[in-house]
Amino acid sequence: MKETGGRKTPLVAERRYAAAPKTAPKPKAARKPKAAKRRPAARKAAWPIRLVTGLFRLIWRAVWGVGWRLGAMGAIVLGLATFYFYAQLPPLETLIDARTKGSVTMLDRDGQVYAWRGETFGGQITADTVSPNLKNAIVATEDKRFYNHFGISPRGIASAIRINLAEGRGPLEGNGGSTITQQVAKLICLGVPYDPTQWKSEADYEADCRVSSKWRKIKEVPFSFAMEAKYGKDSVLTLYLNRAYLGAGARGFEAAAQRYFGKSANEVTPAEAAMLAGLLKAPTRYAPTANLERAQGRAAVVLGLMHDQGYLTDAQYADAKAHPARLSPAAEARAGGYFADWVMESGPAFLTEDTTEDVVIRTTLDQDIQKKAEEALDYVFENKVKAGSTAQAAIVVMSADGAVRAMVGGRKSQVNGAFNRATQALRQTGSTFKPFVYAAALDMGYTMNSVVEDAPLTLYVKGSGEWSPKNYTPKYRGFITLADALTNSVNTSTVRVSQAVGLEAVRQVASDFGLQSELAQGPAIALGASGATLLDMTGAYAGILNGGSSVHPYGLVELRIQGDDAALIGQEGGMGERVISQDAARQLTYMMTQVVERGTGQRARLDGWQVAGKTGTTSDYRDAWFIGFTADYVTGVWMGNDDNKPLTGVTGGGLPAEIWHEVMTRVEAGVQPTPLPMIRPNEVPAPAWPGQSYEAGAQNFPGAQAEPRPQPAQAPNDQTILDILGAILGRRN
Repeated sequence: MKETGGRKTPLVAERRYAAAPKTAPKPKAARKPKAAKRRPAARKAAWPIRLVTGLFRLIWRAVWGVGWRLGAMGAIVLGLATFYFYAQLPPLETLIDARTKGSVTMLDRDGQVYAWRGETFGGQITADTVSPNLKNAIVATEDKRFYNHFGISPRGIASAIRINLAEGRGPLEGNGGSTITQQVAKLICLGVPYDPTQWKSEADYEADCRVSSKWRKIKEVPFSFAMEAKYGKDSVLTLYLNRAYLGAGARGFEAAAQRYFGKSANEVTPAEAAMLAGLLKAPTRYAPTANLERAQGRAAVVLGLMHDQGYLTDAQYADAKAHPARLSPAAEARAGGYFADWVMESGPAFLTEDTTEDVVIRTTLDQDIQKKAEEALDYVFENKVKAGSTAQAAIVVMSADGAVRAMVGGRKSQVNGAFNRATQALRQTGSTFKPFVYAAALDMGYTMNSVVEDAPLTLYVKGSGEWSPKNYTPKYRGFITLADALTNSVNTSTVRVSQAVGLEAVRQVASDFGLQSELAQGPAIALGASGATLLDMTGAYAGILNGGSSVHPYGLVELRIQGDDAALIGQEGGMGERVISQDAARQLTYMMTQVVERGTGQRARLDGWQVAGKTGTTSDYRDAWFIGFTADYVTGVWMGNDDNKPLTGVTGGGLPAEIWHEVMTRVEAGVQPTPLPMIRPNEVPAPAWPGQSYEAGAQNFPGAQAEPRPQPAQAPNDQTILDILGAILGRRN
């Protein structure tokens, strides 16, 4: 082709194409239209992919469009809720101690703490002042990311869900992944204060606060944010340190440190800190006072966490593992559980059981004597009582003025709130009542050398008919002195004495000495038919030791509000009015020494010590007693069954006397013996025997006659023994 009008003809184009290099592209007109033929097939194969991709893009745009809006709305709601809780939160100081009830701390005679009642708050501590060991132990155990989150730990929650699912629980059951901040939110019940008009008790209120519902878990989130925003990390931790319950009535780590270790939470060692932090998982289960070995095992786990997280060096970790925390001597002894319960009952309820203040009570308890009494009881039951025996026992150790030094209310001594057999069990006294019969006679002018008959005796009791008291043995001794009658616990002679002085006089002496229960009206009162508690009986014997004055047993010396110098209540017990003359008490003391030296109480002897006492065994062997004293202490022992079944082969001169011996051997160990204040037989008029004349000051008891009580200043008459016997035979009683 030729060029025409400036265009090239096809001929020229063909020539240029032929002359062009082989690599040059062919003219469009010369190319084969392959692409055009393939394009419809490629499009046909790619359209499903584009459809799916487009669908995903559409869904993503929808989700994103809805999601960011919901997220924004959630963030706004969360922010508003956080702001609301932030505005509602009170000053930090008002949340440190929000108990509605107070506590009672008890001190022994030396001023040492030995018992607590109620929820004890040891005083405010802060995250700045508390021992770093304790602070690190808590963070390592409860929330290792505490200083790296804003109140909620998503990683912790995810980890808790994984653990729950792995252990076959629901995702929100069991471990909750709660941070320390969330735990504090629960401790303060999301800011809802206790209202006594809405809750039956504070315990019900706290139980409801611990319920983890889904709604409450949701509310914890903004509340935790609000706390961290308003108080800060250390203040939140301060709340935790003061509000957490740590077992044994201890509220807060200061109270727990004092309770278990006798020191401040500011001073605890790594081993002690680990034990305290370990309580957070289950305070009652891991309390060292409940099971020290279990508490030490839990502490070892905490120490491992502290070491792994860099809070303890290898050397510190090894030392803490090798020397686990131990209880303080007071906490380990857990002394005086029964005693502490009794003291709580002796004070007004609004300052003890129901106190809203923290109260301190100084008491008469001697922890050393208490421990020895418990050890003695355990020793006798382990070595001298048949295995499996259900018999119970109680012990009271008291000074002559009524100050109770030790009290054991049952075989399980380390208890709180248990039935106290020393103060609550009203049991028949048996022959331990007889000293009061002789006390009445001696106070009327009779002497230990006065003569009374031991012979068969029958009395007519109105409404009951004839009553014939029997001796423990069938042997009758005839005429014997009062000292011998008491030494051998002769029933017939004791009844004759009671009839001679008058039953009303006997009741009056016993009542004045402190036996508060209703005393029997009939002649059987002389043989211990009345009931009494061991505490009252021991107090009555203290009146004999102190020279004849009444005693009101007491354990409370002083009660005051913690931090105050002035006492609200002082000592209310102690010695009272005189009941019998001092001479009568001194003679009776000698008579009771003979019970131990050569009578029914010989198992109570103490080498090198003068001991006075009396045994007692009730009918059918339901109760067995021994009450006795040295110049230092009066100790009472009772044995019996709670269901009132008879004891097997136990009398007052048996196991009770042996328990008494074991107690007092320990109590008097290393003490210089002091003689008892007593009058001996040669210091009073001699007895009148058949065939002898009556000497000045000696009087006979004319059988079972209910004659007018003789006056101490009255001179004895000149009747002979035959005249007396004739008078007896001529009367019906």
